[in-house]
Amino acid sequence: MTYVIGPDCVDVLDRSCIDVCPVDCIYVGDRKSYINANECIDCGACEVECPVSAIVVDRKARKDPDLAIFLADSADFFDKPLPGRDAPLGDPGGASSLGDIGVDTPLVAAHPQA
Repeated sequence: MTYVIGPDCVDVLDRSCIDVCPVDCIYVGDRKSYINANECIDCGACEVECPVSAIVVDRKARKDPDLAIFLADSADFFDKPLPGRDAPLGDPGGASSLGDIGVDTPLVAAHPQA
């Protein structure tokens, strides 16, 4: 089990979830944040802290077609090269060492403005 950040985070980037994450597994794109499923320890601290309820457990996301898209998109953020990058991010071992990534997946980049 892990968590995924859904569409309600697009253009919000509150960062409350980042502040409570004990393993630094939430990475910031340009318009949205992404949880690295391989680094997440499934503690749920981020879910309860999110002011817009954008974070859900993956088993719930799999059952909801609108959220399932973001579950796959989150994997793409780490497993495929992002626009303007030659290699995927992979599992860097913590977001703070990279800072804001500054780019999103094509799905989030094309998401309508809030």
